[in-house]
Amino acid sequence: MTRPEIEVATPDPYPAPHPCEIIPGDPGCGLVIACDHASNHVPPDIDLGLPAREFARHIAYDIGAAAVTRRIAAQLGVPAILTNFSRLIIDPNRGRTDPTLVMRLSDGAVVPGNARIDEAGKQARIARFYAPFDAAIAAAIARAEAAGRPPAILTMHSFTPYWRGNPRPWHVGILYDRDARFARPLITALEADPAGLTVGDNEPYGGGLPGDTIDRHATARGLPNALVEIRQDLIAGEEGQLEWAARFARILRPLIAS
Repeated sequence: MTRPEIEVATPDPYPAPHPCEIIPGDPGCGLVIACDHASNHVPPDIDLGLPAREFARHIAYDIGAAAVTRRIAAQLGVPAILTNFSRLIIDPNRGRTDPTLVMRLSDGAVVPGNARIDEAGKQARIARFYAPFDAAIAAAIARAEAAGRPPAILTMHSFTPYWRGNPRPWHVGILYDRDARFARPLITALEADPAGLTVGDNEPYGGGLPGDTIDRHATARGLPNALVEIRQDLIAGEEGQLEWAARFARILRPLIAS
């Protein structure tokens, strides 16, 4: 399938450059994809005080997740929303009152530009980055509902192969909270994959973070949902990104059709 042109929408009241990449798709397809940690970009007017090497690490973004998201959206013709800003500015996969919404320390790295941020500074980042991401997802859901097809919500992430020196055995994990009606068939399909994948059931993290993207947009609306975590070494390069996008497109196609 020919990849559709990526359209970056700029809905009022958020001025360009918009902090989200919005990929249009069929609103009646039954799926909306969000990539919360797609980018390591920091606008030039924000100084986080970190050396450039830190922005190549997982603390700044989910390595490979954006490329996989774009390819799945293109292959299935579904809408997707990706962040155009680093999670070190503000983490849209956290609730507004979560103490880790603006990270002061992340995996051993002190973030000087966040160390003394006050409430006014936090609210300014919410308005500039977090709120437009929320609004873009809500708008995609509204379009789906208007088309008569309330969607499942899928969020795409990646995780590090090691944590505190310990290897993580999973190739992919599917996370969920109370509602497993979308997550369970995803786990079953991945476990049946001929590649012999090690699939995490609520691993490498537990699902159900209050105020996260799934909680705000799926759980609050009663929509089916799942959070995907792919191990970063598997999707750091184009070959792996193509492989995993094709795998998820194949698995998702019959699920959203039904």
